[in-house]
Amino acid sequence: MLHWGMLAAAIAAGASGQLLLRAAARVTGLAAQLTDARTIAGLSLYCGAALLYVVALRKIPVSVAFPCTAASYLVVVLAGHFAFGEALGAYRLAALGLIMAGVSLLALAR
Repeated sequence: MLHWGMLAAAIAAGASGQLLLRAAARVTGLAAQLTDARTIAGLSLYCGAALLYVVALRKIPVSVAFPCTAASYLVVVLAGHFAFGEALGAYRLAALGLIMAGVSLLALAR
């Protein structure tokens, strides 16, 4: 069960990193981008997510673990809509439903 928790934490950290990078995308100039706290935090979360993912892979097959990371799509799309005003239409919601159904099937397949 610990390894599934590590996978969930990796997914959460990766999604959080993505959202921080999206927030930092408003910065112009390479030097300003590289020194922006949101960029640094986002990249740090990505690194942490990779380490957590490695721990999860000790017990979870990669053929199950990697597709489960698609669960972050749900978090990122919803956060993109609510935090950044990005479009969220019927097709995106349907696509997210299909992704979540696939992730659920993979997680249950043993």
